[in-house]
Amino acid sequence: MNTLSKPVDFRAGPGAPPVDAPAPGPSPEAVKMRDAIMALTPLLRDTAWQSEKETALVPEALQALDKTGFFRITLPAAWGGSAFGARDLVEVIAAASYADGSAGWSGFAASGIRMVLAFSPQAVDEVSKQIPDWVGPAAVGASIFSNIVGQARRTSDGFMVTGKWMYGSGCRYAAWAVVGIEWEEENKPVRGLALISKDQYEILDDWHVMGMAASSSNSIVAREEIFVPAYRVVRHADLPVALGALPQKYEGLTYRMGPLATMLSTALANIAITLGMARGCLDCFIEQANKRVPFNLPYETVAAMASTQVVAGRVHARIKAAEALILQTADEVDARTRRGEDFMPREESLATMSLVYAANLCGEAIDEMQLCIGSSTVSLRNPIQRFARDARVMLTHGAIRRDPAAEIAGRHVLGLPPFNMFAGGLAQR
Repeated sequence: MNTLSKPVDFRAGPGAPPVDAPAPGPSPEAVKMRDAIMALTPLLRDTAWQSEKETALVPEALQALDKTGFFRITLPAAWGGSAFGARDLVEVIAAASYADGSAGWSGFAASGIRMVLAFSPQAVDEVSKQIPDWVGPAAVGASIFSNIVGQARRTSDGFMVTGKWMYGSGCRYAAWAVVGIEWEEENKPVRGLALISKDQYEILDDWHVMGMAASSSNSIVAREEIFVPAYRVVRHADLPVALGALPQKYEGLTYRMGPLATMLSTALANIAITLGMARGCLDCFIEQANKRVPFNLPYETVAAMASTQVVAGRVHARIKAAEALILQTADEVDARTRRGEDFMPREESLATMSLVYAANLCGEAIDEMQLCIGSSTVSLRNPIQRFARDARVMLTHGAIRRDPAAEIAGRHVLGLPPFNMFAGGLAQR
């Protein structure tokens, strides 16, 4: 069965009209940005070790990426953004990840800023005023849909909020954070999102990890109650309507996607990091294999060894297979978006599993390349060891862990009732 068949129209009422479908592939704007980011590879590689030690991209790396438009890839054109579709997101995030996984992650995290547009016009206006002169992501998310979120209590004109929110990727450079909160109404818990400014929270020095170390994924905390006006809070229950209204307000494929296409686009942006790292690792592997001398075999170079040649053929195939899965899915997301169609829940679950499988193929390829080259890769200045550590951390991310994703998809394959989940394994609340 073709798991990407039987599209469903997600927009029955008036909305953005269908657009003439171009050939699959990246847009000219994305190609230009991708090439500009690829040109930064020497800088991003040279500064990666220092960025890891600082647990955030060093200023010269952040500024160079910002100049390409990398942190505005899902922003509306009116905000100086690109509003990229799925294929374009894959292209530019993979390009940054080719140099450094944390650099790629910073763009992926920044792409979530479109969630800010679900807030009230007053809140959106406050954020948009800072965009033109801001370097780096203007807003980040932390514990948005987590089990543990911040606590809030209603006041006459807003909320008093406290809490600790984990994994605020990019928080060291952001002006705003979107965080999850919970409050009581009529003795029942209500969940939502709050938009809080940088001066309202403290960034904890708790991001000391084995991989993605320069992603600035620190926790943020409001130890004492902070006031959040009502216009900077949106209920989870209101998000579908708020996000569904974006096509009437903003142009670009980012804002034309249906709910499940949006979730797949997010997954693709995430998985693109592993693809970019695998591509980058392969080129480093080729370079080092042709320069290194074997430890205990009579060959002139590691590349001359038959075992290395077998590894090279195998990892190349893995990476190309992953690339095919990822690009096919990205092109399908864009094609359906242009036709005004979304995915069925079964299709989304199976497509997500294919992407998770592709990410694991990339991780396996990176591991095999490091083992083949040997102990020279363990230097913290060697990109291969960084790719290996970053890929391992990537593959522990809850959204792309292989076995849970396989179980979710497997229930569809076997005709069993699906779990009560929404897209990529997010539990319905």
